Amino acid sequence: MNEIYHDAALLQPELVAIRRTLHRNAEVGTRLPYTKAFVKKRLISYGYEPHDIANSSITATISGALPGKTMLLRADMDGLAMAEETALDFRSVNGAMHGCGHDMHTAMLLGAAKLLKERQDQLHGRVKLLFQEDEEGFTGAKAVIRDGVLENPKVDAAMALHVSSGTPSGMVLCGLGHFMAGCTLFRIEVSGMGCHGAMPESGIDPINIAAHIYLSLQETAAREVAAQDPCVITIGKFAGGQTPNIIPEKAILEGTIRYKRKETGDRIMERIREISNLCAQSFRGSAVVTETASAPPLINNDEMIYAFRDDLQQLLGPERVLILPQGGMGSEDFASFCYQVPVAYLLLGAGTAQENEAYGKPMHNQSVVLNEDILYLGSSILAICALRWLNRHQIDA
Repeated sequence: MNEIYHDAALLQPELVAIRRTLHRNAEVGTRLPYTKAFVKKRLISYGYEPHDIANSSITATISGALPGKTMLLRADMDGLAMAEETALDFRSVNGAMHGCGHDMHTAMLLGAAKLLKERQDQLHGRVKLLFQEDEEGFTGAKAVIRDGVLENPKVDAAMALHVSSGTPSGMVLCGLGHFMAGCTLFRIEVSGMGCHGAMPESGIDPINIAAHIYLSLQETAAREVAAQDPCVITIGKFAGGQTPNIIPEKAILEGTIRYKRKETGDRIMERIREISNLCAQSFRGSAVVTETASAPPLINNDEMIYAFRDDLQQLLGPERVLILPQGGMGSEDFASFCYQVPVAYLLLGAGTAQENEAYGKPMHNQSVVLNEDILYLGSSILAICALRWLNRHQIDA
């Protein structure tokens, strides 16, 4: 393990260059032409034969000299649709931003790819690398699974690593069980009848209807879900009208449901439909509720988590690798893999304000800055965990 860690440290300048290139050229969603071409070129230079999957995702497999199982390592590549407001020399100026660290994840997995290729003769089995599109939109994981990423060769386990702003740099957090919440994205389109603002009685005000829907939804999680069953409903978009003296035809609400139990999420989604329709009917309007995307709760495999904890504590020390017995309400579409194969999803600290006043802002903040000094550590963690897992699951020839 120490040899991998040492070799990863030597890759740090290359990983920084990769990360900054990706950061400067952030792309969003399922169409990532620059990112895809850049990653494929790097993989080819490392001796891989990358393959396209889904829309902009990439796979590459390394087969060891010894028989064994297959471990999948995944990095997400997409950015966020928001303008960057950092002072970084390599900041993006194209209206998209890597505000969740996916540029760092991609650089780390490329580093791991290079480390593993150099140790191909030590591999018991195979490592499949996945560079994935559209984690933020919750469609990427489902798309690659649908298109066969877990087959040919058949994947036996999967791992992903995510940077964490506000966590001390280099600290590894290993969550047990239900580590991340499921998330359902929804859209409510409220229809009324437009009219002059001076004569509201001649129309049907969709903004008024939407306001009543909004207030009613706030009570749903508070009064219809047990306190022991975590659930959060958030409306992040409320839009209607363009002119102050005109009542519009439509108003739009968009939001998310976060939940630890899928049954709870399904029940709340049904209540959103009922409440929206009843509120709209009460004021002579109508409402259409659409589920736009979803990711299930992420359930880590505890056996894998404890084993990786032990591996990484040997490398970094017990004070830098911690078990988290309870996760949070954030969501991640890597969760789709955990219903197919055992998974381990780890967090890697990317800096606090105490270390540097530039660090520590929330993920998805337009000014978030992550400590890129951890890039080589991320690469070594991915490579070490893959090698150790394969060694523990050797099979006879």
